[in-house]
Amino acid sequence: MNFDHDVFVSYAHLDDTAIGEDRKGWVAKLHETLERRLAQLLGKPARIWRDQSLEGNDVFEETLVERVTHAALLVSVVSPRYVRSEWTTRELAEFCKAAEQRGGVQIHHKSCIFKVLKTPVPLEEQSPQLRALLGYEFFRVDDKGNFREFDEQFGPEYRQMFLMKLDDLAQDVKSLLDFVEGQALTGAPAEGGKQDAIFLAATTLDLQDQRDTIRRDLQQHGYTVLPASALSQIGAEVDTAVRDDLARCSMSIHLVGKRYSFTPEGATTSLVEIQNELAIERGKRGGFTRLVWIPPGLQVDDPRQQQVVDRLRMDPRTGEGSDLLEKPLEDLRTVIHDVLERARAPKPATPASRRPSPATPIDVPNVYLLYDQRDAAAVSPWADFLFEQGLEVMHPIFEGDQAEIREYHEENLRTSDGVVIFFGAGNELWLRRKFSELQKIAGYGRTKPAPAVAVCLVPPRTPEKERFRTHEAIVVPQWDGLSPDPWQPLIAGLKG
Repeated sequence: MNFDHDVFVSYAHLDDTAIGEDRKGWVAKLHETLERRLAQLLGKPARIWRDQSLEGNDVFEETLVERVTHAALLVSVVSPRYVRSEWTTRELAEFCKAAEQRGGVQIHHKSCIFKVLKTPVPLEEQSPQLRALLGYEFFRVDDKGNFREFDEQFGPEYRQMFLMKLDDLAQDVKSLLDFVEGQALTGAPAEGGKQDAIFLAATTLDLQDQRDTIRRDLQQHGYTVLPASALSQIGAEVDTAVRDDLARCSMSIHLVGKRYSFTPEGATTSLVEIQNELAIERGKRGGFTRLVWIPPGLQVDDPRQQQVVDRLRMDPRTGEGSDLLEKPLEDLRTVIHDVLERARAPKPATPASRRPSPATPIDVPNVYLLYDQRDAAAVSPWADFLFEQGLEVMHPIFEGDQAEIREYHEENLRTSDGVVIFFGAGNELWLRRKFSELQKIAGYGRTKPAPAVAVCLVPPRTPEKERFRTHEAIVVPQWDGLSPDPWQPLIAGLKG
């Protein structure tokens, strides 16, 4: 079907009232900026229409119905006034009626309605057609619950946030218009090609900007990001929707912040926890990676959320096919693309083992030392001793390109005959993460038996370390410096 308008902007006139000395209202600026950006993306003028002067129910029938029913997409600027307006309610209803007559409100699994949230509006106050939509939030909520719209009158930072969010909207509108245009040219649904899907778990408001960054990055690389609609507030419906989405995905990404997320009706845990548990369930079927990200240095005031964070950090199921990262957001983005590129790369028939350097005899066993960067100097006596016993010793790398560091680390885990973890400056949480990394070595392509593992207890001496026990490794206390005798069984096993 050919349309007279690409986009119809539905809004309440009260929301376009200019504030202060600004001559243009907020909706007018949204319209004009969207029109310019969408034209750049389409490579041709964008046909966006909104009512700027019409008044009266008689005019609505004659003009607005004609306009809204001949628009490909609808942008609803949602606000407290919008959900109370009879006009906007009728615009939404007329658009949905026309869309159903030409095949439905959804095209290529995406809604033709774009929900722009100018200010917060509770879901229960929104029209049923809008509740399931994720929406584009053009405001920020502070820790006290106060919100401020993305408007240049509040300063350059808010102008920048307005432009960033609008670009998200323009990119998604452009993508859907491409499908609509494809249908008009061929008379059949446009094929977008098979896209890999990634589940980007819903998170709390304190991490919404970071989630938007990850979503934007994935979409620009051609990935479909789910969930594509807002999750229900009913627990059973959340479980069904998340399971369905995860079944389509090869990866899930979970951003965990300082706020405790809401608990759906009938559920006993928060939405963040529900999504994580269902991702673990999905991972058991294979062909799936789960990444959990906690901002470095996270400070949590809510005891409920602190328990959530603690459980994630100590979860023994963080093993093969999953990872917990407490690194800068850029490092998370690097890990995401590293995992996705590795999944797309052709798999060799037989994983190639690392070739030793010409100076290293092929039968020399190697041992990989793992330690906190603060212990780099302290471990030297043990490194020298193991080398003198005829072992090739490998050390971790702490500085440089994060992707290369991670690749080097995984290569050592994949090929080493033994691993020695030095429990020194790091705490037990750091130690447990090292064990989690060892549990993933099969996923890194390791083909030979699991390496021998030892934990070396070194200063500072603490009650926590003295109580440490594990069935996963040999524990070697070395409080007073290097003592060679306890290392002989490990050395003999590696050389045997």
